Amino acid sequence: MSRRGDCWDNAPMEPFLASLKKELVHGEDYATREQARASIFEYIEAFYNRVRRHSSLGYVSPAEYERAHNQTHR
Repeated sequence: MSRRGDCWDNAPMEPFLASLKKELVHGEDYATREQARASIFEYIEAFYNRVRRHSSLGYVSPAEYERAHNQTHR
């Protein structure tokens, strides 16, 4: 971990959180924390990791990238 006030610790999470807010949370009105937790879990597991294409991975989903990467390294 870096020292207090050093911005490098948050840098990898900022694009993810921006996507989460723009694509899911903005405009939603959750009645309970459990409802929000379930919605965010579904977004991450069902959409973000399996469907959503990422420019940093060559415009493929993380699941697709991992499958291709694991096949080449067996």
